[in-house]
Amino acid sequence: MHQLIADITFSILFAWVLGLAAHFFRQPLILAYLVAGFLIGPFGMKWVKSEESIRTISELGLIFMLFMIGLEIDLKKIIRAGRVILIAAGGQLIGACVIGVAFFVAMGLSLGNGRGFDALYLTVACALSSTVIIVKVLYEKRELDTLPGRITLGVLVLQDIFAILFLAVQPSLADLQISIVLLSIGRVGALVATAMILSRFVLPKIFHQIARSPELVMLGALAWCFLIGEVAERLHLSREMGSLVAGVSLSTFPYALDVTAKVTTLRDFFITLFFVALGMTIPIPDSSTIWLALVIAAFTVVSRILTTFLPLYFMKQGLRTSLLPALNLAQISEFSLVIIQTGVLAGHITSETSSAASFAFVILAVLSTFVIMRSDPISRWSIGALKKIGFRDLDHAQDADAEHDAGHGGARRIVILGFFRAASALLSEIEQQNQLLLEQISVVDFNPNVFRTLKSRGIHVIYGDISNIDTLLHAGVGNAEIIILSVPDSLLKGANNEKLVRHVRSMNPDAKIISTADLLADVSDLYAAGADYVTVTRTTDAAELYKVIEAADSGLLHDKRAEMDRRLSERREVLP
Repeated sequence: MHQLIADITFSILFAWVLGLAAHFFRQPLILAYLVAGFLIGPFGMKWVKSEESIRTISELGLIFMLFMIGLEIDLKKIIRAGRVILIAAGGQLIGACVIGVAFFVAMGLSLGNGRGFDALYLTVACALSSTVIIVKVLYEKRELDTLPGRITLGVLVLQDIFAILFLAVQPSLADLQISIVLLSIGRVGALVATAMILSRFVLPKIFHQIARSPELVMLGALAWCFLIGEVAERLHLSREMGSLVAGVSLSTFPYALDVTAKVTTLRDFFITLFFVALGMTIPIPDSSTIWLALVIAAFTVVSRILTTFLPLYFMKQGLRTSLLPALNLAQISEFSLVIIQTGVLAGHITSETSSAASFAFVILAVLSTFVIMRSDPISRWSIGALKKIGFRDLDHAQDADAEHDAGHGGARRIVILGFFRAASALLSEIEQQNQLLLEQISVVDFNPNVFRTLKSRGIHVIYGDISNIDTLLHAGVGNAEIIILSVPDSLLKGANNEKLVRHVRSMNPDAKIISTADLLADVSDLYAAGADYVTVTRTTDAAELYKVIEAADSGLLHDKRAEMDRRLSERREVLP
């Protein structure tokens, strides 16, 4: 116990020191944690060399990490995306496994028959993507709630389910039978059903009683995590699998946000320990290990493009929405390393293969962090290249019509640049107040769901990136009378409202430009850039809240709610 405390002390201290260096040099923190683990581990300065300590630290970190991942998963949004996510995830997993087995067997790696399962384990490892890296970076970019973000998360969830099923059958790989597979699936089903039933009918009553006690809320969440983890262990699954199921079962729970807020600090602490412990297991590589790691990394990136981009493209999601999930998913999962380690302990794969997979994880963890952070300019460049070699985007059929409208004065009177919830609410309001006005509106956005929905409702819509000058020209911005920028800076990609106002004003000096501001300090900048009117959402929200307070004070809150319920029931919004 004293040795474990000392080992955790070294782990946290070196993670903090190297984390500071990574912060100052703008490098990924995960890389700093891995390097810290390598430096103090058995292959570095040997300050931490107890295998038991390393395993304990790693397992605790992984349990908390998967529990928090489960809490972040919004099943309702994933189910709402439905067919697209299911087909994309199925195509990615099946395609990656088929291509992976063929590729690694062709390289001469073994696939059973008493010679090990190196090819199979590498195939499974390369089929899974890093939930921690993706969620962390997309959260920082505020892209978790975008369509590509939801598709990415949906694929990750199904990948985790696939990994869970593989771990369930992994102990029996040497003598795999259908009955064993079915038994493992049955155990997973029993675990999920138990967790869902308890979280639906038992936990709400308990948490309602302790909602005003933050300590008990946090303790209750941790107790739930470890309880389901232990149930999974008794079902011959794994505590890690149980913690993921525990988190998912709470994700639609009324107190999920409160639980997430309470446990976030602990999550960060143990995730740091996980990556430091992972770094301790990485040996000093030889040339053959480095070569195999580079091959694994290259195969992972190429297979993601083939198995993620192509299914989404053929489902007509547009080049951008097809590319971004492929870029987001182009790395190896932490779960993959867990699977690899279980394979080593079971004698299924060699330590050389394990080391190469660990190095491939490090390489892709660093590269993919940079790629995801810069995914918008990369996708723009890639779209241009793909169009040149014959790929078609959703805008290919509209170019001639758009150019004709722009050149012959047929452009719509009102142009809405970018379409999110504010624009969705605006169109619903116009539909109720003045339907004739809808015929004078043109919407420009690159969300394929928005494009198809608006088109089906007979509203003029142009598929395109509003930060692109050519898109603005094709949209008829130069001839519009009113131009509305309804998307806040926090959600815009490749531009901000001030730059857009300047572009639009240079193209159309006479139009009335209505923009939106996130911050009060942005209002004067937008007016200086050429806006005629700037909306600040918080002011309208405040006015509405004040009316609610007045209603509550007057004893009319029930009537106010009934009025709001009636108004909401009458709306037909594009975005829920």
